[in-house]
Amino acid sequence: MELAGELARLVGEDAVLTAGMGAYATDSTEGRGLRGWPDAVVMPADAGAVAQVVAWCYHHGVPMVPRGGGTGFAGGAVPVDGGVVISLERLRRVRAFDPLLWRANVEAGLTTAEVQRLARESGLDFPPNPGAAEQSQIGGNIATNAGGPRSFKYGATGEWVTGLEAVVAPGELISVGGPARRDVAGYDLKRLLVGSEGTLGIVTAAWLRLLPAPAARLPVVALHADADSGCAALERVLGSGIRAASLEFLDEATIALAGGAFPADAAVSGFMTLAEADGSPEEVLRLRAELEEALGEGATRVLAPTDPNEVARIVTWRDGVSLIVSAQHGGKLSEDVAVPLDRLAEALAEVKSIAALHGLETCAWGHAGDGIIHASFLVDRTDERQLDRAAEAAADLFALALRLGGTVTGEHGIGIAKAGQLQAQWPARAVELHEQVKRVFDPKNLFNPGKKLARPSL
Repeated sequence: MELAGELARLVGEDAVLTAGMGAYATDSTEGRGLRGWPDAVVMPADAGAVAQVVAWCYHHGVPMVPRGGGTGFAGGAVPVDGGVVISLERLRRVRAFDPLLWRANVEAGLTTAEVQRLARESGLDFPPNPGAAEQSQIGGNIATNAGGPRSFKYGATGEWVTGLEAVVAPGELISVGGPARRDVAGYDLKRLLVGSEGTLGIVTAAWLRLLPAPAARLPVVALHADADSGCAALERVLGSGIRAASLEFLDEATIALAGGAFPADAAVSGFMTLAEADGSPEEVLRLRAELEEALGEGATRVLAPTDPNEVARIVTWRDGVSLIVSAQHGGKLSEDVAVPLDRLAEALAEVKSIAALHGLETCAWGHAGDGIIHASFLVDRTDERQLDRAAEAAADLFALALRLGGTVTGEHGIGIAKAGQLQAQWPARAVELHEQVKRVFDPKNLFNPGKKLARPSL
């Protein structure tokens, strides 16, 4: 059986790649050396074609790896054991858009930026902003329950999904939820699919909830002498009840690497806290003043620009920090653990100790409002020894997060990069329940096998 030929006969030759499959062999974990190889890549034109491919694969026992924009950091879309990569990039229709009802029904291949622009053109907002907006796709965001800086106020992607269309075993197209904003008729299958990383089925379309766009957004940036001072400022924001849209931090090492590109009239140094206020013009000015006071206490410098160009430059800089850091040695292993905010300073100190123990450079930034730490270990991705040491450091990082009452992943998911970590975090019976859910949805274990639920290798 010639796999590509069989798939081409099923959905058309234009939907099956016969060359250039290397672009579908990895995701944003490539910088740490994680790469697979697909046996075939198929790009169905619609949800019906996705169902046809799944039905064929399920009948013939062929593993499937769903793929969105390939921007994941856990290797969830990497075909490490081959199989058919099912790319959703051609599912790009806006099936319905009802701006007066604050909702849209879009297919999985639409990018985050396209959904945001669709909403913005009618004075609305799709709040989730997980990054790589021009590449990341809604289906992938749903599959990973992607978050981002504004999840502090608005929640992750799943909070904005009221209905899903998905293909489940053995190749059936189902809908759960819909345009209604609330539905408690049955078990919340929609919530099971959200964040399942393609291991239970393949999301093909979603009903999304929208909001009227805030009239204004303004950042407040404060620089602190050290992490203790900065983390105390972050806790003051929460303790004061300030409803910031985002609440972030960048440690001293990150600022040393990326601060030279920060758009300011003087050099920046130290530990940075960065918050965003949004709302009506009056509300934004009030929140901005409250953030200046809370973050500014004990700070060495506070910046609160109102000029739109200055604001845009800060946003652009923040979005590019990860790329700047990656360029230092050619790669990084970056993990997204989360801890309670009151343990953040302790966690950051221990991240430095872990890096030193393994002979690595490190830096960290993250979404402080949710306690998420993007701890990065800088590596030369051509150096196998560095990659091995970084993997050992990551294992220590996961153990640290759990010891402090946190989680091994606050954003990116388990994928393949954190294989076995679910068993470290959850008690045995809870893991068994996860596995039983998987078997109900996918009795042949063909949907993204080896991801999320994989047990530690012996």
